[in-house]
Amino acid sequence: MTMTTAASTGHSDKTARGEQPPRPARVSALRRSWDKYWYAWAMVTPVAVVMAVLVLYPLGYGVYQSLTDANEANVATTIGAFHRPATYHFVGLDNYWHVLSGSDSDFYPRLVWTIVWTVSCVALQVGLGMGLAVLLNRKMRLRGFYRAMLILPWAVPSFIGVFAWRLMLNSQYGVFNDIITAVGLPQQDWLGTPLAQKIAVIMVNVWIGIPFNMVAVLGGLQSIPKELYEAAEMDGASPWQRFVNVTLPGLRPVTNTVILLGCIWTFNMFNVIYLLLGNNTTGDTDILVTFAFRKAFTGVSDYAGAATYGIIILALLMAFSTFYRRSTLKSEQA
Repeated sequence: MTMTTAASTGHSDKTARGEQPPRPARVSALRRSWDKYWYAWAMVTPVAVVMAVLVLYPLGYGVYQSLTDANEANVATTIGAFHRPATYHFVGLDNYWHVLSGSDSDFYPRLVWTIVWTVSCVALQVGLGMGLAVLLNRKMRLRGFYRAMLILPWAVPSFIGVFAWRLMLNSQYGVFNDIITAVGLPQQDWLGTPLAQKIAVIMVNVWIGIPFNMVAVLGGLQSIPKELYEAAEMDGASPWQRFVNVTLPGLRPVTNTVILLGCIWTFNMFNVIYLLLGNNTTGDTDILVTFAFRKAFTGVSDYAGAATYGIIILALLMAFSTFYRRSTLKSEQA
């Protein structure tokens, strides 16, 4: 009681003398940070608000919907004066169990094809991009022209490129069929069978992705010191040995990043498959993200199921990114 009275008296004396009472350490640290970096906080705040509105809110709402049984028949709807209240219920992790346990017969076939699609596209993009970068890194005539032409697929919006390929692969009016019929071969239905559709979407996606890989690897090649090649050549190393022992280790930081970004982008590459095939597909070419789209917007919309697929895709990519970055850091430190 005496100590409390003394503390109160001391606090009253400081207030009477115009002194401010001591603030908690956390508040003081925030105040010092604001006083010192107020300009940085002011510049970051609009970006944080936009990110919260465009990313965090949809993500949080998607997580919430994945824990319900929401679909087109039980969500709230307003049509003119008519209003139907929402009647969906919270079901917890039932949707995730339904998908991951195999009760949803579409998930694992779609997952296998998504992995095959991602590995095939990224391997071809990185391999062909590296080959073109090595060629363009040499002195040659019209090198700038070749670089500009090879970057063109990256400069053109992807949906325009996909529609151009769709026209070229058209079974009736496509240029590919015009070429083969001109040499006496029968017309082909380039987008008519599941195998042909899979080959077509991989081919188009590789065509779109090569320029980025080429430019990234070309920048990495130009950052490798020439002295390393000169020393290897003086030691009698062949061109292949110089490529394996000098070029590839020098490109490792670039290729690690390119592969990671390529896997993330390709795993979620919606526009190539959807725009190239549209509804002319048996479903065999649907990867996880396009299948989730069809669940949400085809037939009776299954919003909860589509949201569940979206969160599972996010979890898979986060797990892969974490594992990949840890493994690459270990290899770089070794």
